[in-house]
Amino acid sequence: MNTTEIFLIAMVIIFSIPYLIWRFGRTEYYAPLVVVQIITGILLGPGILGALFPEYYAFVFTPAVVQSLNGIAWWAVMIFVWIAGIELDIGLAWRHRRESGITAGLALGTPLLFGCAAAAGMLLYDGWVGASARPWQFVVGVGMACAVTALPILILFMEKLAILRQPIGQRILRYASLDDLAIWGVLALILLDWQRVGKQVGFLLVFGVLAVAIRQLMARIPESDRWYAGLIWLAACGLGADWAGLHFMVGAFLSGAVIDSHWFNQRHLDLLRQHVLLVIMPVFFLSTGLRTNWAVGGEAVFLAAAVLLVASVGGKLLGTHLAGRLLGWEPGEASLIGWLLQTKALIMIIFANILLDRQFITSETFTALLLMAVASTMLTIPLATPLLGRLKSIACRSA
Repeated sequence: MNTTEIFLIAMVIIFSIPYLIWRFGRTEYYAPLVVVQIITGILLGPGILGALFPEYYAFVFTPAVVQSLNGIAWWAVMIFVWIAGIELDIGLAWRHRRESGITAGLALGTPLLFGCAAAAGMLLYDGWVGASARPWQFVVGVGMACAVTALPILILFMEKLAILRQPIGQRILRYASLDDLAIWGVLALILLDWQRVGKQVGFLLVFGVLAVAIRQLMARIPESDRWYAGLIWLAACGLGADWAGLHFMVGAFLSGAVIDSHWFNQRHLDLLRQHVLLVIMPVFFLSTGLRTNWAVGGEAVFLAAAVLLVASVGGKLLGTHLAGRLLGWEPGEASLIGWLLQTKALIMIIFANILLDRQFITSETFTALLLMAVASTMLTIPLATPLLGRLKSIACRSA
């Protein structure tokens, strides 16, 4: 068979297996389709399918096929991160800055500290720290992975819970938006390379000038042209950021963050996000699964994932409870907000991919982080739903 035919076999696998598991297994409550796709990617990776059926794995996932899949995955995740940047509403958070700042700060800072402590423990053992990482980069990188909130998936979950347009949903979006901004800022700091700092500073200066120009352009052209201008801007920023050593995903986020969401019809933006998740993001999940590794041993990877999960979820819940005590929230409100904000999924997986690309973590650490992200996301709906049922009055309270 030629490369095209084998590539299409891989595409059939990517789209059919997760969908069939999700549809016939009726996993929606515990594991939405996006989570099933991530899990399937892990199962199809070299550590499981590759170990059980090495000849089949080698036949389907040839270097040429994997390279093709990676190209699709890069563009898919760039668009997804671009949309996440556009949907940031820092202005709304600023108008409620005291409440938003306290909550976002504690909801981010507490799991960050817990995650850093877990990562410091991992430094004591071989097989977790990447070849290019300084100890502080590994510790802060893993710690921040534990603190991430996946804003796009959080939006999908709140739509499912019918609270996205309610006051409680808008409050949670404010907190998540500030955390998202901080996460990408910390990532840029971790990626700072003193040997290429001139390039990186130069990129940021040029980006600042061009951002002013693109904002003026977007305000003057019709929406139909804004989509094309935005995608050209996305590709250019990704190129510039990667050339400077900051990673193309940082450029993708920055390109979206300087664009106002009101320049686009919200329904069209929601549809684009849903279509990206439907059409091309499954390829990213598979390519992510192909990067997993269990070389340090399955038990060690699962143990690391469990420790990181406790640090992540425990830290997030503790942070929101501290915020609730300071701000005088009603009983149960902090738990509801905490369980929703601890949603990891895509953004944490993207974050971990960047750390792996830069060799700050090993494939084993990446696998543990991936398992932690899946587990934390699967906990969200089952634990938030009963809380929301008992606290219906909170959903309509603005702050």
